[in-house]
Amino acid sequence: MAASSIGYQIHINVNSPILLPLRTNFSSLSFTFSNAKYPLKWNHIGCPKICALPAVSIMASGSSREILPPALDSSSEPPAIFDGTPKLYISYSCPYAQRTWIARNCKGLQEEIKLVPIDLKNRPDWYKEKVYPANKVPSLEHNNEVKGESMDLIRYIDSNFKGPSLFPDDHSKREFAEELFSYFDSFYKAVISSLKEDKINDAIAAFDSIETALSKFVDGSFFLGSFSLVDIAYVPFIERFQPFLLEVKNYDITTGRTKLAAWIKEMNQIEGYTVTKRDPKEHLENYKRRFLSQL
Repeated sequence: MAASSIGYQIHINVNSPILLPLRTNFSSLSFTFSNAKYPLKWNHIGCPKICALPAVSIMASGSSREILPPALDSSSEPPAIFDGTPKLYISYSCPYAQRTWIARNCKGLQEEIKLVPIDLKNRPDWYKEKVYPANKVPSLEHNNEVKGESMDLIRYIDSNFKGPSLFPDDHSKREFAEELFSYFDSFYKAVISSLKEDKINDAIAAFDSIETALSKFVDGSFFLGSFSLVDIAYVPFIERFQPFLLEVKNYDITTGRTKLAAWIKEMNQIEGYTVTKRDPKEHLENYKRRFLSQL
């Protein structure tokens, strides 16, 4: 079911059982019980027996922390391009690139898709000339083609590589996912407008909409109940908005929003996401430079 180097995180919010085969070939299994009845974590190595446990979502994660390569700048030589190895070109600080990085990790593709970080402040000429003429991140080199746009890429990674699906089969959930993908630009613009101005009315309304969206399905703490591409699409931005609004605007986005608070807590238990996070102080300083000069 998975390569021996891949572990699976199984996040539980309901009481329906999942049965694991007698010879499940996982290197590790990590069960997180987040409902009141099961306030614990359970880990098992090898899993040579049947385990009956409540479950909602399964995602892959590396069994050991990946050593991240340094960002390539204008003085760096290019990697071997179109050599058959899929490559994900990112910036460690870019939220759009972070989406694709999370998707790669949660599919368990750390060994299959090579990370190639780019220094956006001093990006190498070869990236535009030989890899991606748009000269933006993220981009994905796969099957002798290079594709871009983060929302398209997370779907592509989910559909074209092995690993657990990050998109539900349920029609109503897929339909709601498309609504949330479409809403993202409105959400982003509303919050950004509040970061630029003294008033935060637009941000308040935007996060109220997020709270409502997180209330739609009751089979988990994520947007679609179980963890999905929708969570991946939103979390890099909420990760950045939260510390700035708290520090600069004295506004806690989780106050009065229990669903959002629970979602943030659940996201911070997903290794495929947490390894991509930056220090909140770094986000805060970046946003201060970007927005406070405009006030």
